[in-house]
Amino acid sequence: MHILVTGAQGQLGYDLCSILREEGHETLGVDRSDFDLTDRVATERFLDASHPDAVIHCAAFTDVDGAEQNPLLCRRVNRDGSAYLAKAAQDCGAKLLYLSTDYVFAGIGEDFYTTQDRPRPLSVYGETKYQGEEATLSLCSRAFVVRTSWVFGRHGRNFVSTMIELARKKREIPVVRDQIGSPTYTRDLSRLIAQMIRTDRYGIYHATNEGICSRAEFAREILRQAGLDAEIRPVWTADYPSPAKRPLNSRMSKQDLEDAGLARLPHWRDALARYLSEIGLLQESALFGKRGER
Repeated sequence: MHILVTGAQGQLGYDLCSILREEGHETLGVDRSDFDLTDRVATERFLDASHPDAVIHCAAFTDVDGAEQNPLLCRRVNRDGSAYLAKAAQDCGAKLLYLSTDYVFAGIGEDFYTTQDRPRPLSVYGETKYQGEEATLSLCSRAFVVRTSWVFGRHGRNFVSTMIELARKKREIPVVRDQIGSPTYTRDLSRLIAQMIRTDRYGIYHATNEGICSRAEFAREILRQAGLDAEIRPVWTADYPSPAKRPLNSRMSKQDLEDAGLARLPHWRDALARYLSEIGLLQESALFGKRGER
């Protein structure tokens, strides 16, 4: 299968290209230097020339707070660029898988959001990602939308690497206690996407590692497994205002994965241990006493 991956230099795109190649797919990873996603003609010409069987769209404007200051660029990338890519994929007969986010939801209450729940984004970033979803599903007849959350991987900055960096500099780190969701390891998500793209079970899916936690609980487990002794100080989101509003509830139901015969991802604690092991920071002693949660 000939697969084109946008955003190939990002943490998910990088691991995805690696996993796809391991599975024997002819994989073309591209970034902004290959073609300008916000240029409709350039996008159409690139896909027409490469003629992929499938496109996995990881590229996005992901600076959540920056999107509030630069909404036009964010819309050009996440909304318009996704629409151009969807139309080009349809024209060349390719499947399309679009990576989306928990930020399409308002994050109210404590229920798990299903794929049937109506999105109500709170931020420019969330709004434009939802617009990208709509463009993908309306312009490409063979399309998947995969919503994920709290992504971490080896190739790029993320919450895990930030916590480790801060713990080496500070004795106390304030982390929000009222944002609840599921961390997601890029290698686990990549394997699921590689499985999904081979099917014709098109539609919307939620895909995260299993289990839920607060940001503060996630931070504590990062430091515990990495053997770092900084203290996590839980704070309320309202006490640390930012340009963009974040959803407090990012719980997402993965029932649609099961219904489509796709495997759920491992627990996030297990995923974190494998990630830390990969980057050489896992403390073996951290694995004992928590096996029941892994």
